[in-house]
Amino acid sequence: MSRWMIAVFSMLFVLLAGIARADEAGIRQAFAKKFPKVALESVAPTPFAGIYEIVFNGKIAYTDETLSFVMIGNLFDLRGSERRNLTQERDAEIAARALLQARPQAVKRVRGNGKRVLYTFEDPNCSFCRKLQKELLKVTDVTIYTFLWPIFPHSVEKSKAVWCAKDRGKAWDDLMTSGIEPQNDGKCANPLAANHELAQRFGIQGTPAVYLADGRQIGGYVAAEQLERALISASAK
Repeated sequence: MSRWMIAVFSMLFVLLAGIARADEAGIRQAFAKKFPKVALESVAPTPFAGIYEIVFNGKIAYTDETLSFVMIGNLFDLRGSERRNLTQERDAEIAARALLQARPQAVKRVRGNGKRVLYTFEDPNCSFCRKLQKELLKVTDVTIYTFLWPIFPHSVEKSKAVWCAKDRGKAWDDLMTSGIEPQNDGKCANPLAANHELAQRFGIQGTPAVYLADGRQIGGYVAAEQLERALISASAK
């Protein structure tokens, strides 16, 4: 390729990038004007010409350059041999990033080498959460981050006591496996409100809810065999 052609392509690339940035800036301004109380998290072009992805409150939508129209739904890429659900893929990416950032507000337990990762949202009085606990004990080489999310009023104090325990992981395991409650007054700073916001952001309807490190939700109560298959699939990516 000649130097002249390289220069032309370089100029076109810079021009198109500038147009994309201008459109994104325009979308941000229009969004702020139309929805002043909603934080716009990101704007990005899609493979579909003239259509942009916008993310707000953890939710994905699509719009034109002027924010005249907004579409909510799944965007599929049919160009290859595999039909890719681009919305689903991005939703998982957003969830994975949010879960990673929220790790400090979760009860952490490490089994074996802890290389694989699971996230759970659980209530201490949830019967299916206790059943899930039995399945999680069968899984090895995993780190489990449990977000305490008391959806029942009488679960709040138990959740606070677990969080205020010296060994939160042991306190949670003892409570869910043997019904042994932590012996403290539960009077310490806790992340329950933040966990509630995170669960609402993900649209979780109840407990338990189980997520992989890549942001995919794999269900509520999940048997050990299914957990193992899901962890293997996540590791293969």
